[in-house]
Amino acid sequence: MKQALSLILSFLCVAVASFSEEKPNIVLFLVDDMGPMDTSVAFMTDASGKPKRYPLNDFYRTPAIERLAGNGIRFSQFYAMSVCSPSRISIMTGQNAARHGCTNWINPDQDNAGPQGAPDWNWQGLKPGDVTLPSLLRKNGYRTIHIGKGHFGPRNAPGADPTKLGFDVNIAGASIGHPGSYYAQSHYGAKGMPKHSSHAVPHLEKYHGTDVFLTEALTLEAKAAIKEAVVSGKPFFLSMAHYAVHSPFESDPRFAENYKASGKDRFAQNYATLIEGMDKSLGDILDQLEALGIANNTLILFLGDNGSDAPLGHQNEAASSAPLRGKKGCHYEGGMRTPFIAAWAKPDPANPHQKSLAIPSGCIQTQVANITDLFPTLAALTKSSLPADHPIDGKPLQTLLTGKPDPSRAERFLMHYPHEQHRSNYFTVWRDGDWKVIYHYLPQARTHGDFFQSGGACYQLFNLKADPFEQNDLAATEPVHLRRMMEGLIAQTEASQARYPVAHDGKTRLKPRLP
Repeated sequence: MKQALSLILSFLCVAVASFSEEKPNIVLFLVDDMGPMDTSVAFMTDASGKPKRYPLNDFYRTPAIERLAGNGIRFSQFYAMSVCSPSRISIMTGQNAARHGCTNWINPDQDNAGPQGAPDWNWQGLKPGDVTLPSLLRKNGYRTIHIGKGHFGPRNAPGADPTKLGFDVNIAGASIGHPGSYYAQSHYGAKGMPKHSSHAVPHLEKYHGTDVFLTEALTLEAKAAIKEAVVSGKPFFLSMAHYAVHSPFESDPRFAENYKASGKDRFAQNYATLIEGMDKSLGDILDQLEALGIANNTLILFLGDNGSDAPLGHQNEAASSAPLRGKKGCHYEGGMRTPFIAAWAKPDPANPHQKSLAIPSGCIQTQVANITDLFPTLAALTKSSLPADHPIDGKPLQTLLTGKPDPSRAERFLMHYPHEQHRSNYFTVWRDGDWKVIYHYLPQARTHGDFFQSGGACYQLFNLKADPFEQNDLAATEPVHLRRMMEGLIAQTEASQARYPVAHDGKTRLKPRLP
């Protein structure tokens, strides 16, 4: 009997492999709160563009990420929004947060604009009928699968359910931005944790009461969904969206021993186990693709949704993302720089898709790219038609993925956060070439710990080529560059129809001003 089933599966795999050669499979492997230093792979570069290791690279153990980077290309300057929901919706739409209007993380239960936050921001997130990446791919014959964190809309809103946004399958995706618990013994937050029960992870009841860690449960579900897609005869798009490595920083017991001698405190050790568990998940999925005979026809995109939240050091200094300054939610590079790797799961120069998109092995790309670029890249790869009335801020990455520079791409990025309730409040960041300006709408607004985020100044200006770790604020000494950068920031926010914070009257818009 077993032999017969094996023969049937082998036949199906061969048949599907032949069928799906028409379109590549896609795995979007998205890690929550993972920064570019949360890995043993060196994403930072020296002045000549060569990979450069830092102490955090030697703390974390990520052999699967090393494997993936060895198969493909990694980016040293890849940007996302500095908090999660804006980034996730930018992936889904190809639009900058300033344009799609979801400019803050979505509190499942109440509008969290902040006291002077943009009152018309898009708290409802995505809605049925919105143009999304999975809906585009589904129309093009793909089986679309979501596993893990969604966070596309608040509780009881349609956007909380990924199947209403273009996914055929949803497992564990809901309105919540973090799990109540990673432990199956506590039903992933639903049992014995009254303060966290509203953040219990759904759809995983079969693991309740076992010792299956949340990251592993999601991986098992993903592997099963991949196999089902292969049997169905359709190419698939898998959104593998781990809740890891978001808080709570609970230890993954499978890896705890690896960090006990590190000299770091308990929470930092716990965080490292979450990183390693996520890495194992990536390796297991790569192995599954190979076992099913579809690895050479599957593109993997690996990234984080914002900067690191590792429990290391002060929020506005070089610690969790060292040597980068800042962490998740912050206006510095550590808040919005993420890892990004693109690779064919198994390099095969003879594969027709790999001939048309030849990704070099073990390469590093230093040109600026960002999270809005994924939508047009995958649309072009799959030859999916784009609606004429859906503006897209991203640009296809095809040239950069080959390891070559793309002189047609301006090295720009806009991060717009007209809100409070995070590590930096009421700010817009504009990068253009080597220069970066930060505009603080309410510079006297204090953040955590009664802290003035910019010393009470409206403007901060950095030259990232000369000062990649943002130690020298040039706003007072480079007035020409400051004005030019602010003109660009204002033009970009206006073109995106950005929503702005308001004065104490709750009505008057606080638009950015020229110095």
